[in-house]
Amino acid sequence: MHLVTGGCGFIGSHLTEALLKNGARVRVLDNLSVGRRENLDSVASHPGLEILEGDVADSETCKGAMQGVDVVYHLAARADIVPSIDDPEVYFSSNVTGTYNILQAARAEPAFKKIVYAASSSRYGIPDQVPTPETAPALPQYPYALTKDLGEQTVRHWSQVYDMPATVLRFFNVYGPRVRTSGTYGAVFGVFLAQKLANKPLTIVGDGHQRRDFTHVSDIVRAIITATDLQTRGEAFNVGTGRPVSVNRIVELIDPDDTIFIPKRPGEPDVTCADTTKFHAATGWEATMSIEDGVKDLIANIDYWREAPVWTPDSIADATKNWFKYLKEKTE
Repeated sequence: MHLVTGGCGFIGSHLTEALLKNGARVRVLDNLSVGRRENLDSVASHPGLEILEGDVADSETCKGAMQGVDVVYHLAARADIVPSIDDPEVYFSSNVTGTYNILQAARAEPAFKKIVYAASSSRYGIPDQVPTPETAPALPQYPYALTKDLGEQTVRHWSQVYDMPATVLRFFNVYGPRVRTSGTYGAVFGVFLAQKLANKPLTIVGDGHQRRDFTHVSDIVRAIITATDLQTRGEAFNVGTGRPVSVNRIVELIDPDDTIFIPKRPGEPDVTCADTTKFHAATGWEATMSIEDGVKDLIANIDYWREAPVWTPDSIADATKNWFKYLKEKTE
C-alpha cells in the first residue's frame, strides 16, 4: 500500500492517478483545506484507491493512515507565501509538526520501507549561484520556505538516526492542470488564468523579466516515482528543468494584449534555475515538457479556474501588504 499525503491536492492528485495506473494500491490522506475530492474524479471508482479525510498535524490520524503502508509520498503541506507571513503558526503545525507525525507513524509501521518528501526550492531564497546546486545554503525569506526546509531537515535527521530510507526532492516552480485556486494570492498561473477567463488584465509583477524554472507537474510526478527506488538516507535532489522562462514569456503565451504592471516584491529572486545534474546522474531523469506545450495544457483545462478568485492590482496590494511590511527592510 502506498500513502500519498495531500493526495487530493495539485501534485498529489496527479501522483495518485499515476500510481494507480501503474497498478499500485493507494491510500490518500488529505484534510481538504486546499485539495479537492473532485481532483480524483477520474479514479474515484478505482478499486485500489482509498481516501481518508484527516490532517497530518494530528498524530493519531497519521498512525491510522500509516497502517499497512510500505511507501509514503509526503506532499501534504500549507503552501503560498502570503498566508505564511500572515499566519505562520498554521504553517509550522502542518509543515513541521505534520512531517514529524508522518515520520513517527512510519517508524512504528512494520510494513514501512521508504518515504519520499516533497521539499521546496524556496529554501534557497535569493541564491548566489545560478543554476543552483543542492549544496547551496538555505536562505529562506518567509515562513513557508522556512517550514519546508525544517520539514526537510526533520526527514533527513530521522532517516539517518533511525535508519529510515528517505529521499528529498526539491521542486522548482511546479505548474500544470489543477494548480491551486484557493482564496489566497499565490501561484502566477492560477492568477493569470482566472484573470484571462474574467477578461481582466494580467498583473505582471515588476518588469516581468524575472525568470522562473517552471516545471510541469507531469515531469514532477515522473521524478517522484523514479525516486522511489533510490537507496538514500535523506539525500536531497533538485527537480526542475534547468531552463528558466521569464514571466513576460508566460504572458505572451497566455494573453499578451491586456496587461498591467504592479510593484516588484521584496524577498524574491530574479531567477530560479535548478542544477539537476545530481538527480539525472542518479536516475537518468530529465524534464521533457516544454513551456509552450505546458501552457497549452493549462489553457486546454482553463475551466478549472472559472471559480477561482480574480485578482486586481488593488486586491493584490491589500493581500500582500504584510509581505512588503515584513520583508522590505531586510532586503534593502
